[in-house]
Amino acid sequence: MTKVYCYDRCSTCKKALAWLSANGTEYQKIDIKADHSDEATLRKLHKKSGLPLKKFFNTSGMLYRDMQLSTKL
Repeated sequence: MTKVYCYDRCSTCKKALAWLSANGTEYQKIDIKADHSDEATLRKLHKKSGLPLKKFFNTSGMLYRDMQLSTKL
């Protein structure tokens, strides 16, 4: 089963879930706001994805800016 990490208010997440449902793909929805993954899981997902670390953050969000994460990544 596919795990989908999402945020309920994210329009991209909503579209992805709708696409998966429309195409008959079973998935396990994991709410990133309610169910925080541990560091080891995040590192594993980052490595497996092959994406830049920045892609795992909402870079236009207030928390990202308030914590000055752009200088820490």
